[in-house]
Amino acid sequence: MAKYRKLGRTSDQRKALLRSQVTGLLYRGKIVTTEAKAKEIRKIAEGIIALGIKEKDNFDTVTVTAKVARKDKDGKRVKEVVDGKKVTVYDEVQKEIKKDQPSRLHARRQMLKVFYPVTEVPAAAAGKKKNTKKIDMPAKVFDEIAPKYADRKGGYTRIVKIGQRKGDGAMEVVLELI
Repeated sequence: MAKYRKLGRTSDQRKALLRSQVTGLLYRGKIVTTEAKAKEIRKIAEGIIALGIKEKDNFDTVTVTAKVARKDKDGKRVKEVVDGKKVTVYDEVQKEIKKDQPSRLHARRQMLKVFYPVTEVPAAAAGKKKNTKKIDMPAKVFDEIAPKYADRKGGYTRIVKIGQRKGDGAMEVVLELI
């Protein structure tokens, strides 16, 4: 018996499909797909969630000093003239950051091998680059998803059959996080 389903695709196409589906599942919380794909996606997603649960509290909080550009009321950088040149004015600010332990850093890099970059676009500015933001998917797994499932031993996803697809008769399912 095979260890995985080939899904009628070459290996690079199959890996790309599964990566995008897993990213979509963990970003949105649920996806609609075929039964065979859902069973493969479930394996990968549950492994990532288990990794997130194991490493969710494995970090140190460190205070660092950072230089931040001073801004005016319009959000533009304040500049002053020094030796005939305009120079941006910087303020020093104390920030608290999370510094990953080596095992959590390794887990983050393992997750990044699977996740595609996610960019969130506000509905008002659809089609424009302004106000878009990149989502840090490993941070979402560690901070939002893992604490939700910390007391579970497994079974973080659910497959619900919704019927056959009209075109080819493939069984469609909803794959969702419980």
